[in-house]
Amino acid sequence: MSTATLPLKPITEDFKEAVAFALSQNDTARAFVDEVVGAGLRNVFLVGCGGSLTAAYPVQYLLQTRAQFPVFHLNSDEFNHRRPALLGEGSLVLVSSHTGTTKETVAAAHYAREAGAKVAALTRSADSPLARAAHVAFTYRSEDTVVAPKGVLFGQLAYALLEKTGVEGDYAALRQAYEALPDALYTAQEEGEELAASIAAALADERVTYVLSAGPNYGAGYGFTMCYLMEMQWKHGGSYNAGEFFHGAFEVVTEDQPVILFLGEDATRPMAERAKTFLDKYTKKAHYVDSTMFSLPGVPAHLRGDITPIALDVFGTRLARHYESVRGHDLDKRRYMFQVEY
Repeated sequence: MSTATLPLKPITEDFKEAVAFALSQNDTARAFVDEVVGAGLRNVFLVGCGGSLTAAYPVQYLLQTRAQFPVFHLNSDEFNHRRPALLGEGSLVLVSSHTGTTKETVAAAHYAREAGAKVAALTRSADSPLARAAHVAFTYRSEDTVVAPKGVLFGQLAYALLEKTGVEGDYAALRQAYEALPDALYTAQEEGEELAASIAAALADERVTYVLSAGPNYGAGYGFTMCYLMEMQWKHGGSYNAGEFFHGAFEVVTEDQPVILFLGEDATRPMAERAKTFLDKYTKKAHYVDSTMFSLPGVPAHLRGDITPIALDVFGTRLARHYESVRGHDLDKRRYMFQVEY
């Protein structure tokens, strides 16, 4: 049983500032996209590791459902060793690393440039190795506020690509929604505190927790499992697509098996709702993170599905803080990462 506790850390002090700084780079993003599309865009690669890879899931979903060009989403080392045949002139590579020093990701930026692709880095600092390896860098400057501004930077680039390539969309309303995010996402964290506290208290001592999500929200579920439960809390977890769950993984569910399910408001919501129906019946330890609980002031109702993947991902950061507090296990504590050669 967990006995030690830590004080619950507050919402990051620079949250609104970091998101606003990301928003301020929209004109730069649009100018870069104009250049890339004007030169003959053929395809887009989304490249990163860990949390930086999961941050690109909403953009992968967005572009795959609306764009008229192919989109690929790859771990940095997979990208480097796979050597995609379609990479080259006309490719845009969006490569992301928080520190800007992830060796596989920096190598991916160099490889993409050598192949003739245009490379945009999404990272904390403009003077990092990754930023220097790219044609352009989009940054958020914060050590503590990462998920929200990175989601904004990815989104701004993606919507600029859609608009520039002639895909219909309510881009004025989308911009309105994005400009509301510093306050809206801060409020979402406040609205989710009670749920986050209850999940952390209920599952702190569980041996293994499964996490389900779907569509653009898959990154929120996978990122919470991989980066927070396993990396930062040293707890066993497994993350599954809510649809794929029914093709094998659901056989391990019993009445005392903990499962966390993320539900968004996009076209894949029925997949999550199907999983909820099953979990309601077969386990007493299901916990639901439903984006409808977030008021998202300033976000038009018809665009909530475009924004809620970021909101769910941000909720995951607060849920991790509650685990940290209840379990007394600092999120910065590592056995291997940054500690040994690997």
